[in-house]
Formats: sequence, structure tokens, C-alpha cells
Amino acid sequence: MEPLLFEPLIKQIRWGGRKLGDVLRKPIGPATDYAESWEITDQPSGQSVVAAGEYAQATLAELLENFSQELLGRHQTMQQFPLLIKYLDANDWLSLQVHPNDEQAKQYNSAENGKTEAWIILYAEPDSQIVSGLKTGITRETFEQHLLAGTVEETLHMIPAKAGDCVFVPAGTVHALGPGILLAEVQQQSNLTFRLHDWGRLGSDGQPREIHVAESLACIDFDRGPVNPVTPVELSNGRHHFEELVRCDYFVIRRHIAIDEFQLKLDDRFRILMLLEGDATIATDASETKLSTGMTVLLPATTPQAAVIPDGNIILLEILHP
Repeated sequence: MEPLLFEPLIKQIRWGGRKLGDVLRKPIGPATDYAESWEITDQPSGQSVVAAGEYAQATLAELLENFSQELLGRHQTMQQFPLLIKYLDANDWLSLQVHPNDEQAKQYNSAENGKTEAWIILYAEPDSQIVSGLKTGITRETFEQHLLAGTVEETLHMIPAKAGDCVFVPAGTVHALGPGILLAEVQQQSNLTFRLHDWGRLGSDGQPREIHVAESLACIDFDRGPVNPVTPVELSNGRHHFEELVRCDYFVIRRHIAIDEFQLKLDDRFRILMLLEGDATIATDASETKLSTGMTVLLPATTPQAAVIPDGNIILLEILHP
């Protein structure tokens, strides 16, 4: 099976901007609220469609149904593609939110998964901030008191957003993105979010957006405390700098910063490659695929290995299911 390029699914939400088009070359229109580009998705609310080649116009769900062994290899028994891959442009504060874990998700929607995710920041304005977890010592009782008093911001762990940082956000972590941030997001295949606080804003209909306080409180991990950017694990250095950013039960994220060609061995597992910066060719035994900044390609598990051939300096994310 050849490498798969999908049509990006662009989502307009009030907190979005124009960087998905201006920086990542996504197909946006004249509006100013382009918030998310779903690069690879297997959701009822958003299904990836192959952009070109032998499988053009096939959905990811159809590929999984008909070619699970070729696509997933050792994970071929999965009934749903395990990861949802996005780019996000935060031009305003996102709501304060929390995601359930797998067990909790089934209580609210039997068809959904929990949502552990990670952010890799591509761009951040100098004063951009992220909420990632709660301050040390914040208990459920204390948190509820601040919610009732309208002072929940006093409980939040705020960190500056910096280009190159990776923030790992396990399910149960209170979080929010502030304005001026462009990032890549890797997450479990889930679209289940509970909105805890919306900064007093009104929706497009002039009414406050729905808040899920009870669900959020049930899902928050009050033992987690502050969450800070990860410390990458360096695997090699030089003209091909290779590091591991995240390894958890749901995904592994590696970052390659390179100017010379390097090889990827797939080991009977799919790979998702996100080219964050530069231009490159991905050469496999099936074809050659040209990538430019902002593009994402899925390498099927039956690909024995792939050569990444940079055209100048590149920054590339390599993502896989463990």
C-alpha cells in the first residue's frame, strides 16, 4: 500500500485565526476564524478522505475495514484508527476544559474513547500562555469554592508558550490554550471534551456556551498538579538530530531535525509524518511523496522502511502507536 495523503478537514471556531493558511498553507477562505485542521481523523463528525492516488476519495474508515492488515500491521484488530492528528491556531483563549480517561468516556458515550493528547508548539507570540494543570495543593473542595466565587483563574497553573516546546496533557488534566499559538496536536481518537469555564464569553447566538461542570469535576485528576513542558530524550545528534518527546500507552512522538537523508524502519506499525518546517521527499518501495511545510502523510504498516530526503533543513514529527 502506498503512502496516504488526506484532504485536511478545516474547522471554523470562534477562537481561530488565519495561520493555518498563512503559515501551513491549508486551504482556507477569507474568514478570520480558522481554528483546526484535522489531518487524520476517524470520527463520525469528521472522516479523513484520501486526496490522490490509488485510494483517492476512500475514507479512513473504509481503508480500515478493507485493508486493516496493510494499514495497521500488528494492530490490525483495531476497529477504529487509534489517533486523531490536528493543527490548531489559537487566536483567542480556548475554553478551560478537561477530557475523560477511557473508563470515564464510556460512561458518557459508549462509542467514544478517552482523550490523552500532546501539543508541539510551532509558533508563539512573546506573551502567549497555556493553562496546563492546577497549582500544587489545589483540592476538589478548593477548586469548587473558586468556581462558585468566580476566581477559578487563581487555581490554574499557567506557563509561557514557547516554539519548540512539547506539552503532554494526560486525560484528567485541566487545560486551555491562550491566544497567539500555532501548534500540532497528537491525541487519542476522541472528540469528547467537557467545558469547565469559558471566561464569561457569549457564543455566536449571543448566549453563553454550554458548560459541563459536573462532568468536568468527575473527570479532573486532582492529584496531578502542575504540568510543564516535557524534557526530550535525545537519541542522536548532529546533522540528523533525533529525539523522543512523548511515550505513553496511546502514542509515541519523535522529532527529527535534519539536513541529511535518514531512514525510518516501520517494524509492522504505521507511521504518521508531520512536516513542521521545510520540504522533503518520502521514498518507499511503493512511491515517492513530496512534502512541504504543514503536510501530513500516513505510511501504512506494510511499508518496510522509508527514506526521508530533506531539501534543506527540516523539522519532522514521527508518530506511531506503541
